Amino acid sequence: MNIASAPYPIGTPGAPWGDEERAEWLSRQPRQRSYESEVLSVTERLRSRFDAEQYGRLDYGPESYPLMAIRSRDWRDDLPVVLITGGVHGYETSGVHGALQFVDQHAADYAGRSFRHGSPAEDSAALMRLVAPVRDKVLMHIDLHETTDTDETEFRPALAARDGKPFEPAGIPDGFYLVDDSENPQPEFQQAVIEAVEQVTHIAPADDNGEIIGTPVVTRGVIQYPLKQLGLCASITSAPYKTTTEIYPDSPRTTPEQCNAAQAAAVCAAIDYALAHQ
Repeated sequence: MNIASAPYPIGTPGAPWGDEERAEWLSRQPRQRSYESEVLSVTERLRSRFDAEQYGRLDYGPESYPLMAIRSRDWRDDLPVVLITGGVHGYETSGVHGALQFVDQHAADYAGRSFRHGSPAEDSAALMRLVAPVRDKVLMHIDLHETTDTDETEFRPALAARDGKPFEPAGIPDGFYLVDDSENPQPEFQQAVIEAVEQVTHIAPADDNGEIIGTPVVTRGVIQYPLKQLGLCASITSAPYKTTTEIYPDSPRTTPEQCNAAQAAAVCAAIDYALAHQ
């Protein structure tokens, strides 16, 4: 069956959803994983080596989820700040696990430097409040994402139906790629991250049009968006070095463990480059 021609099972084609349709969609979504076991318990284990704080809370139906940030011990205001965010889209699991893996396995290597990690799952207001005190001191911000098969099978079709628009399948790039800021491009920084990640997993190739997700590839594995104009997470600070990662965990060429490791490798490479060129 042609996915583009199949009507979404909720709502009327061409008509935006109302409250009833939104509630029906939500009622169909099963619980996929445990925030307690996959995020909070890991954060708790890291408390012996890092400072962890609750910076907000997401109340979602009957459930309530504390939003956690981890920062280096003995915080010093005279040192550069590095911001790592993961979990802006909660179902993109390597964004969360990759950030936590970086903290667990690599953050101690940057002792005497500074970094801050947020794992937001609320609207952006909580993250903005967290970052506000250091917004203009951030040297590098890396925002960790992934694109799963469910983007094409569920979330994008549902989004199109919600807005009363037709769904046009776009495909998913097979591999890792980065989104640079078109308003302040840093090609050498982006390539340093790409070169580190390709030691762990494969880099997404350009399609026959020289594009990734309909956007021209500017250097291998890198596309550009106007981050601030689009209101993307990587635009919330004035960091000179910023990037957004994307990886495809459903690829037959990789594993979830490799995806987590690739995200952690991207963080390390981004920090190393930013500190060497500040």
